Amino acid sequence: MTTSRPANIDIGAALAEAEELYQANNPKSLAQHRSACAAMPGGNTRSAIHVDPFPLTMVRGTGARLWDLDGHEYVDFLSEFTAGIYGHSHPAIRQAINAALEGGLNFGAHNATEARFAAVICARFPSIELVRFTNSGTEANLMAVSAARAITGRPKILVFAGGYHGGVFYFRGHGSRLNAPFEYLLGRYNDLAAVEALVRPYRAELAAILVEPMQGTTGCVPAERSFLAGLRALADETGALLIFDEVMTSRLAPGGLQEVHGILPDLTTLGKYLGGGMSFGAFGGRSDIMGRFDPRRPDAFQHAGTFNNNVLTMNAGLVGLTEIYTPERTHALNASGDRLRQRLNAVVQRRGLAMQFTGLGSMFSVHMTDAPIRSQEDAERGNAKLRDLFYFDLVARGIWFAKRGMFALSIALDEQDGDKLAEAVEEFSETRAPLLAHTQSG
Repeated sequence: MTTSRPANIDIGAALAEAEELYQANNPKSLAQHRSACAAMPGGNTRSAIHVDPFPLTMVRGTGARLWDLDGHEYVDFLSEFTAGIYGHSHPAIRQAINAALEGGLNFGAHNATEARFAAVICARFPSIELVRFTNSGTEANLMAVSAARAITGRPKILVFAGGYHGGVFYFRGHGSRLNAPFEYLLGRYNDLAAVEALVRPYRAELAAILVEPMQGTTGCVPAERSFLAGLRALADETGALLIFDEVMTSRLAPGGLQEVHGILPDLTTLGKYLGGGMSFGAFGGRSDIMGRFDPRRPDAFQHAGTFNNNVLTMNAGLVGLTEIYTPERTHALNASGDRLRQRLNAVVQRRGLAMQFTGLGSMFSVHMTDAPIRSQEDAERGNAKLRDLFYFDLVARGIWFAKRGMFALSIALDEQDGDKLAEAVEEFSETRAPLLAHTQSG
């Protein structure tokens, strides 16, 4: 694929030219999108992967490579928004799935793998003494929040601007009218004083504090340890339950970011890669809380779900966590991610451009601003059109990542792949330097 190189400082014109080139290079994906619109609203059944003017359709993946309908090859730096940590069709994952298929599906009963998988998760994550499985991180967060409300007998949930906890807990931008109908207090991320002031009038009504130790969707914005420690103290003082959403961040250390910070929540929610690439979610925590779900109790909380313990996920997840993404592999991948993020930042810093990469370990995001980013408000100050231009330019160079600027590494990537990304960022920085400099000075 070819790329355009306008020598002007009109971001709108450069973006329009990049979109025209994108459309010209991908006629089959455009035709597929138009066809899909006949059966799905906007041709879409997953909002996060829609792209204007139309999304690309992928037809094959191997290792760290993807191919689209028009035959273009990409290095996959998105890794299914952190769920694809094993790359495409890892042989050990395939073997586990094949073994499950041979044994039969849909037992309508307990299977031999689920307890083993649960034990591994309990051993790996410091706050989890007992765990239950769901089909997604959304379900896991819904069950955790609902349990907190039932246990405390209180209505309000403290969440944070820029947070994303699944399809019914969306607090990025202006939020979502489809959010679960709970009573929310919307706090500012990484601003403990403002949060304490917000909560003060409602201390007796607060059921839970739901927080990501690093906000992923809003641009890989890490929580400061003092902020998380303050939330732990606030939960203790008010009697609310502290819930860490580690659906994404659990990949960043063997025991997630709760292990890194040494701060234990009352409940933890999980998902994404932990299912070995299959649909997966889980919530777990202190035994006295999770014990409320024990069906042997006369007052047990109900929690059903046909596919909660499906054999494909149980087998793939167990193999992934015990044989592939071991603690040693976890440390290696995230150290590699830190080095790559630092390398990319060095590229733009050498030129003094209004651009940066934030994140931790194997997750990072690009922002078109050189100002510090500690919250959604900070991230929104970046130039959105310039970030879109970055997306189209890098896709044209064979780099696959999220249009909102997010990257997630898989174990299938190698040093040469990192070199390719760094070279693409270097070329973008050189080609688009007038636009970046204009944004900074403007």
